[in-house]
Amino acid sequence: MIKPDILSILKNKIQWIQADDAANILVGPITLPVNLDGETVTFQWYSWLKADDEDLRDGDSPEATERLISRLSSLKLADAQQSSVLVYGDFAESPDALIRMHSICHTGDIFGSKRCDCGFQLRTSMKMIAQHGSGALFYLANHEGRGIGLFSKAMAYLLQEAGYDTVEANLELGFADDSRDYKDAISVLKQLRSKPVTLITNNPKKLEALRAAGMNTGKRVPLWGDVSVFNEKYLRTKVSRSGHLEAAGGSDFFEGRVAK
Repeated sequence: MIKPDILSILKNKIQWIQADDAANILVGPITLPVNLDGETVTFQWYSWLKADDEDLRDGDSPEATERLISRLSSLKLADAQQSSVLVYGDFAESPDALIRMHSICHTGDIFGSKRCDCGFQLRTSMKMIAQHGSGALFYLANHEGRGIGLFSKAMAYLLQEAGYDTVEANLELGFADDSRDYKDAISVLKQLRSKPVTLITNNPKKLEALRAAGMNTGKRVPLWGDVSVFNEKYLRTKVSRSGHLEAAGGSDFFEGRVAK
């Protein structure tokens, strides 16, 4: 039995999002002060859990909230990862908001690896959102390695060190080049905002996913940078093989920008 004071703290911070035959449980907002280049910027943080168990799908009631809390310790959620979203400003009502659908990159986001540009894109998009005044960064936990997972990504890296590009490495391991799905993230986005959004991305597939889900998003902001000898091939492959939109200046963008 969950104590009444625990329920009173959490009951208004948990939302069930129904989408066709699936459901997501959203918890938040939680105040999250973030250090961005020495300046403290305060976001509102949410995390969501895919409700795979049937008895977690009949939510949106005090009884469902109590049942969820009582089961948390047995769900072993640390064995998997849950996605989250950082919200800045009046995200629900501002006339224009920036969003970033960011795929988790353990090596780039956490360790600062220069084999990719993910860490740069993560921090830069957070700063762009704060400077814009309203927006949200969706951090998608099941997107590692374009959806193949961290262990498989490590094996793909070994193939890349042997000369394969990122697309070839995924294909040779039996995966699609890109198996990421944005349905859960979009269901959370719809819960938090119904107005149009501007997407920070170089990837037109993300725009297509939002439009297919009925989101009004006609605008895109590119995000290129942090080019080095370690990731130049990776970045060029994004354009030549994965369909990413070129930076301003096309292939000339890389000339003179490749740092060690």
